[in-house]
Amino acid sequence: MLPVAGQVTQVAFPRWPFSAFAFGDSPALANELAALVQAGRKTATASLPIEFVSEGLRLPAPGDLSIVTLADGAPVAIIELVEVRQIPFLRVDAAFAADEGEGDGSLRSWRTAHQAYFGRVCAPLGAEFEETTLVLCQRFRLVWTPEQPGR
Repeated sequence: MLPVAGQVTQVAFPRWPFSAFAFGDSPALANELAALVQAGRKTATASLPIEFVSEGLRLPAPGDLSIVTLADGAPVAIIELVEVRQIPFLRVDAAFAADEGEGDGSLRSWRTAHQAYFGRVCAPLGAEFEETTLVLCQRFRLVWTPEQPGR
């Protein structure tokens, strides 16, 4: 995940902690994935536990709210996690791949893209990505977009 540019203001919702992030590891990918979230086509995401552990963060959990941003830090959506499963990469199924909304929606496309992405994530952390590596499969619902403020 890309760090958010600029300052993030904490929202006063004592019941829920908010995080803010841009999907992906490049500005182009961040903007592309944010557009898929806004359109309602992307309702899932996958990450590696090591991403959170290496930064001293807790793992995502159902009920977590996040502000999705563009690469420049502009907020485009608020999402709420509704499901989080930790499973080996090779056990990710076609339904989850389709819910990610990326590429052609196939499991094959998902595996190819994510194997490359997870390899890029692991390298600077001194880890090696393998097909048995645990993946955090997260499903979310769209709570807010600027186009639908009263959602």
